[in-house]
Amino acid sequence: MASGPQPVFYYDLGNPECYLAAERVSTALSLVPEWEPVLAVDLGVAENRVDRELIERLAAERGLQPVRWPSRGPVDTRVAMLAATYAKLVGRAVAFSLAAFRQAFAAGRDLSERDTVLIAAAACELHPTAMLKGLELRSVAHALEHATVRARTAGVRSLPAVQVGENVFTGDAGLDDAAVALQSTMLER
Repeated sequence: MASGPQPVFYYDLGNPECYLAAERVSTALSLVPEWEPVLAVDLGVAENRVDRELIERLAAERGLQPVRWPSRGPVDTRVAMLAATYAKLVGRAVAFSLAAFRQAFAAGRDLSERDTVLIAAAACELHPTAMLKGLELRSVAHALEHATVRARTAGVRSLPAVQVGENVFTGDAGLDDAAVALQSTMLER
């Protein structure tokens, strides 16, 4: 059986639904997705009220650590998303993003604080000095902007989102729909 197009997983580190999806996206899909950090605020994604009880219940059902919410929210994720973009450029998007999500939603840390970003970087063996320099690179800011435009052009209107070919599936439940669509695409080839 031939492989289909690589799916793309769009996410923002400040979104708890993205956290839940991130923890299972690589196993739910039959192909490893490209992890594409995007800035929700620049994407025009409306801030919905987070159903904390639902997030906590789903995390428990999936065997994740109990959710600990950052003390303030929503947070400005621009620095964290630049860090995720830098991590992607050096081949560590998945490891960094999972570490950052866990810092935010399992440890209750604030992703707008550079120390939290540096802890996540250290967890995936990215040196703090390299990360701090990466945060200042114009190429990193441009890559994040380009990814956000790419998501918007693809039709992403909420996060998390998975793109399979021309189709975009959103929300935690959309991940299951994306898996079905990807499987169908692969069978057609």
